[in-house]
Amino acid sequence: MRIIPVIDLKGGHVVRAFRGERASYAPIVTPLAAGSAPEAIVAGFLRLFAFDTLYIADLDAIERCGDHGAVIDALAQSFPQVSFWVDDGVRSDAAPGPRASRLANLAPVIGSESLAQHVVPDLSREARAILSLDFRGDEFLGPPALLDDPRLWPPRIIAMTLARVGAFAGPDVALLSSLARRAPGREIYAAGGLRDARDLEALARIGVAGALVASALHDGRLSPDDLRGA
Repeated sequence: MRIIPVIDLKGGHVVRAFRGERASYAPIVTPLAAGSAPEAIVAGFLRLFAFDTLYIADLDAIERCGDHGAVIDALAQSFPQVSFWVDDGVRSDAAPGPRASRLANLAPVIGSESLAQHVVPDLSREARAILSLDFRGDEFLGPPALLDDPRLWPPRIIAMTLARVGAFAGPDVALLSSLARRAPGREIYAAGGLRDARDLEALARIGVAGALVASALHDGRLSPDDLRGA
């Protein structure tokens, strides 16, 4: 089970995400670092465990009110041993953005919520891209045809359940099981709701490749021993 820490960037800070209610996100307070500066938070995660991949959501870019491009470039350069999966609101056909093409350890995340309803990209040959299938409750955020046709999906898929983010509600096992059945051979990553090591065990049993995690790491619900045993 691969554990991928998450940092959500807003207004220059790493913020604490809760149920996808982005307007209320505030700079994070965590025992892993002093302050909410992105570099300090990444360093804090790496002191906890030798993670090889981190996920970054550039919320300003997703919301079209700025971006953290320079910050993300700096993180990629400061931590060259880490692969960064970056959702910065790409809307088009999943061609890697300029940062991803310039820096080898940046990989583009295509969030379905950022795609226009009429845009149904074929990502099946995009080996570097990761598709995030975004849900709010039972509602899929994105073009329905993309959700309906797994043949369009790249090798790596994130199931992003926004209403569960930061809420410790548990992963959406039914959704994850369905995606794993519909897309055999692809890596499925859970995002939202993870509470502790028992959830990791449950996800492994249904064939989920990994989990995106933030709150459970900041709150100590996942210990270094849990991470080593995942």
